[in-house]
Amino acid sequence: MKRFCPITATFVSWLVLGSLVGILFFVPQIATAQTLNIQVGNILYQFPADQAGVMTYSNGTTLTAMGKVFTLSDISSMYVDEAVVNDSTVHVQYNHSSVMITVAGNIARYLTIAQSGAHVSFTQSADLADEITYSLSGSSSDGGFYMAGSYKATVELNGLTLTNSSAVYSGAAVHVQNGKRIKVKIVTGTTNTLTDAASGTQKGCLYIKGHAEFAQKGTLNIYGKLKHGIKTGEYLSFKNATVNVLSAVGDGINCTQFFLMESGAISISGVGDDGLQCDMDDTTTGSTGQTANHENEDSGNVYLNGGTLNIQVTAAAAKGIKAEGDIYATNGTVTINNSGTGMWDTTDLETKAAAGLSSDGIMVISGGSFTLNSSGSGGKGIKCDSTLLISDSASIAVTTTGGLFYSNGSTTNTNYTGNTDRINNSYYSSPKGIKATGSVTISGGDITVTTSGRNGEGIESKSTLNISGGQITVNAYDDAINSASHMTISGGMVYARATNNDGMDANGNCYIQGGLVYAISASSPEVGIDANTEGGYKLYVSGGTIIAIGGLERGASLTQTCYSAGSSSGSTRPGGGGGWGWGGNSSSWTANTWYALTYGTTTIAFKTPASGGSSLVVSAPSTPALQSGVTASGTSVFAGNAFFPATATGGSSVTLSAYSSGGGRW
Repeated sequence: MKRFCPITATFVSWLVLGSLVGILFFVPQIATAQTLNIQVGNILYQFPADQAGVMTYSNGTTLTAMGKVFTLSDISSMYVDEAVVNDSTVHVQYNHSSVMITVAGNIARYLTIAQSGAHVSFTQSADLADEITYSLSGSSSDGGFYMAGSYKATVELNGLTLTNSSAVYSGAAVHVQNGKRIKVKIVTGTTNTLTDAASGTQKGCLYIKGHAEFAQKGTLNIYGKLKHGIKTGEYLSFKNATVNVLSAVGDGINCTQFFLMESGAISISGVGDDGLQCDMDDTTTGSTGQTANHENEDSGNVYLNGGTLNIQVTAAAAKGIKAEGDIYATNGTVTINNSGTGMWDTTDLETKAAAGLSSDGIMVISGGSFTLNSSGSGGKGIKCDSTLLISDSASIAVTTTGGLFYSNGSTTNTNYTGNTDRINNSYYSSPKGIKATGSVTISGGDITVTTSGRNGEGIESKSTLNISGGQITVNAYDDAINSASHMTISGGMVYARATNNDGMDANGNCYIQGGLVYAISASSPEVGIDANTEGGYKLYVSGGTIIAIGGLERGASLTQTCYSAGSSSGSTRPGGGGGWGWGGNSSSWTANTWYALTYGTTTIAFKTPASGGSSLVVSAPSTPALQSGVTASGTSVFAGNAFFPATATGGSSVTLSAYSSGGGRW
């Protein structure tokens, strides 16, 4: 026997007489916006009267409402109230060892729900065609949320404290086994904390199989006890919210395809591997030549377009931000403190080192503020395995303090002092400020690099290096600026000081065509500006303003006249290092002294270091004059080591003699 009960806007008050296995009688009343509630255990289904339509009561055993079939013996209660139902919404309220689930009637038939204590599982039907919002709130010390499906969804964290301590439903605190877009709303004004189990099969404390979009302005704290803190199988985008990954056995955040940050704040610490890692999709590649996926050719990329990132990593060879593809930065504030030492890679049979920013593809930084500190042996600020481009308003400050890392797989030394020319270069990793395997091009920005460990070069390109703009300040143990091939300076302002090698060192030709260059070398045989004369290359000076303590490489081609600075009245020659001959020119400078170089109406004031190469060579677009012992003021540049433009008073005149290109080191 079947009885049909029409539910309309006028039939809105429902009275159940007799047992649930008997006949349902409905007493109509004229009212509005009432809701039928059907509770099955800890699950409450809500059917608005104006949506319910015809309900089917069949054979005394089942009741069907809006396509959802209930077994009458499972129903705990039925009642009518004036609750407002938000369509396509599931509310999950955690209460210690239990949970209360409320399901909107329009999606009830599309969900299969399982529950074990405070662990809940939702499986979405393949017929679902509406996005469901799962709103999670409350607290449990042994609970979890699991959802599987094939239609996009929203997970809303609304004041949730959830620990999965018994590895039920994989062991993640929140596990979304859904390959579509999942929006994670961290409700504004709320604080949410997730902790996963220390055992299980989960890939992260918060795991999303598909692509995740984090939004709103709440706070989310993550404790990853087994692997990653946050893990997504596809891309991850981030806007407005505050996320703190406070611990993770693996990466703080790990995603595939791409990572995009537009605003908000991310803090990562206490992790056992990289801070943030974006992996290349197995079927895609970025600019470095892996197999292309035409649906997503930017796989493995990191995009930093705003917000604040604060990352601390300590693991051996760990990276603050690691992209298997490219890194593009246009805005935001990034601070990375990396204390990880180097390590021996048993697969590649070579040493690996830690880094603040690391990309396997190209790196383009056109904006944003980056503070990158690396204190571990062999550590680097920026490591790029392809082309590096820095431009526009980028602000980069890199400091490395670690020593030279050595390992051959059996012996490890974190402060190696041996002769690296006599060992396999796979056995050591040098600390570097900025290193690129491909070319380096700098056309803008403010860059400061300091290295103090052995072999610590400031900026290194394993290809060509081109500077046409920006302000660059480098204080390095080894070469301040080095290129494996040609180097060209055509603009910008460059300060390059090396305490144990050349200020600027090109292993091909070195072209100074414009800009302002203040280069300081260690004592001879090192020079301020070096080209690979031994390899048949040459230094070419055709423009710009040059101050070179330690002089220039021998045999230079000078289409713009360079001058050797003779002694000024009362000046003294600094100790350490002899000259290599300057065509009979006397060339010296006074340590820790302010000089002013004036040409036309332009003056640059510069302070000499406490030690360095013995000679001083200058050049300018027009005939210059040099004063020693001046009092200077103006726009401070090069970390206070110069003023440009400057005003200088006092001092004494320094004799300038035309530089003979036959001088320099041999």
